[in-house]
Amino acid sequence: MDIFLWGPLVRIIQALFAAAPTVVVGWLVAAIFERILGRSNTLKLFGGHTWKQIPYAWLLGMLLPVCSLGVIPIMHQMRKSGISGGTILAFGLTAPLFNPISVLYGLTLSDPFTLFIFCLGSLSIVTVIGVAWDRLFPNSISVPEELPPTPYGLQRIGAVALSMCQQAVGPSTRYMIWALVGVGILSLVLPAGVLQHSAGDKDLLAPLTMTAVASLAYITPMTAIVQVASMFQHGNSIGASFTLLVMGTGVNLGLVLWSLREFGGRKTWAWVALLTLVVLCISYGINGPLHPKGVQAADHTHAFDGYCNPFAWGLDNSFTAGIRLVREALSVDVLFAGLCGGVMMLVGVGFAKFDSHGRTMRYLTTMKEAKETSKDIVLPNSVVASVSLIGLVILSIVGCYVYYPETKEVRRELAALQADLNSAVAGKEWDNASFLIPQQKDWAHKLVVGRYIRGEQWNRFQAMRKKVFLSKLEMLMHECEEKEVEESLIWNNEARIAYRRFMDSLGSQTE
Repeated sequence: MDIFLWGPLVRIIQALFAAAPTVVVGWLVAAIFERILGRSNTLKLFGGHTWKQIPYAWLLGMLLPVCSLGVIPIMHQMRKSGISGGTILAFGLTAPLFNPISVLYGLTLSDPFTLFIFCLGSLSIVTVIGVAWDRLFPNSISVPEELPPTPYGLQRIGAVALSMCQQAVGPSTRYMIWALVGVGILSLVLPAGVLQHSAGDKDLLAPLTMTAVASLAYITPMTAIVQVASMFQHGNSIGASFTLLVMGTGVNLGLVLWSLREFGGRKTWAWVALLTLVVLCISYGINGPLHPKGVQAADHTHAFDGYCNPFAWGLDNSFTAGIRLVREALSVDVLFAGLCGGVMMLVGVGFAKFDSHGRTMRYLTTMKEAKETSKDIVLPNSVVASVSLIGLVILSIVGCYVYYPETKEVRRELAALQADLNSAVAGKEWDNASFLIPQQKDWAHKLVVGRYIRGEQWNRFQAMRKKVFLSKLEMLMHECEEKEVEESLIWNNEARIAYRRFMDSLGSQTE
């Protein structure tokens, strides 16, 4: 019975860690909308009540690094600013789907034309649903809540910081918690490995199955791109992969419940039905034409194991295994974002308890007579907000260079992982080997993007060497899962040779 307790709990904690960085960004953007940009300027940012609102929504959504949890507080502020429901839902779907880091990564994993079709299909869905929703429900615009202008200087900084803390314990956080509950429910009803045969290229029900699964799942943009590419590489259903990208990345239980609260049942279920219909139509339409040529379809996939219970029936040490899985989900950026988010929530709880009447925020937003000097430069709130949002976009681009390091650093990481993998296979440490192989694949993909954004050479010969290396790792992964000693040693040797040839194709850089 432990697997029914620890399994969902582990999946919820993993999702919480994965969401931490983008949730903090969501609180920051929401605070900028509320305390710097203001209601009227937020409405103008999204094109007002003109034809520009839908294009502006998906353009801003693609540039801001948020996920389907972090987008909820932003949507909440858009709602308070009097933006139309179709535009809000269009932004809510687009923002989690793509960001610069995930798109660059996706180009190394799948055919660029296919990725372009996926992007075009996603934006088509957002546009169609947004326009249709506004036409069907033209009276879904709320009256903007007027807010006092925020003074410049330290008051403005304090107001934004306090607003972030309030967002952290505000209504939108409740819907984030419900989204995480949905992740737990999904892992509770899906036994370990039950979806491994649910996305075959000949399975006509694959997009429907993925629709049901993805609606409760929580997927970050990066994870979605990796899983979609994995399905391409294994010859799985293209329609199912598209459904996974749109429904899994853009929709969760919390988002649906938020829509129910803000727009009511009839409008929300109309939106869900329209979204599902359009996604399935596109999924079945592209399933055949975009199927990769020359790829032998695999009889199973591990792409969806993360949505099922992590523990198989009869596992005795589920608690120990759960601790290991949680540790694997940790990284420096996740820990830092989690710490920041925790501090914000504590501060928010403190102000809600000891300053329930909002005296501090009123003080921070009260204009005072200031003695200006000739050296003072007073920037309008709209300018500060615009610079802040552009800064987030620039930070996302800079993050590409951090996430995709130089070739020499990647080579060092791959060399260390290769040495550890050799020891793990030789010592029959199957769990360790299964953990190391995906890391090698990840660093190999990062190497391609790192070279591309720095203008370094990447030719067909190098791409072929990389493909061979990854194929050997894939075969080694299967043998390690089956715990086949002799075959694992053989494929490990093949992978080691392919790794050396791959590194040689990059030139004589010092590792």
